[in-house]
Amino acid sequence: MTDRPRFFDDIAGVAGGAYSALSGMREEVQAMIRSRIDETLASLEVVRREELDAVRELAARARMGQEAAEARIAALEIRVATLEAANASGHATDADMPEAP
Repeated sequence: MTDRPRFFDDIAGVAGGAYSALSGMREEVQAMIRSRIDETLASLEVVRREELDAVRELAARARMGQEAAEARIAALEIRVATLEAANASGHATDADMPEAP
């Protein structure tokens, strides 16, 4: 009778060890699969989501800067046209001339 419980203890120990080994193998296989996927994506030159989001943000900032520059250029063109018109009519004075930046 004493052999029987020990036998079950041994079987439980072996099963527990097998479960641990299988869990470790599962993690190792997952790591290998992730590594293989990363290698494949790198060879296909596919960008990660974080990189894409960063480039989108840079593009949005550049677009805002371009729009601001276009608005400034338009205002300067109007100012130049006004000064040229005043100068052509002979009414331009030193006060009408823009200051150097």
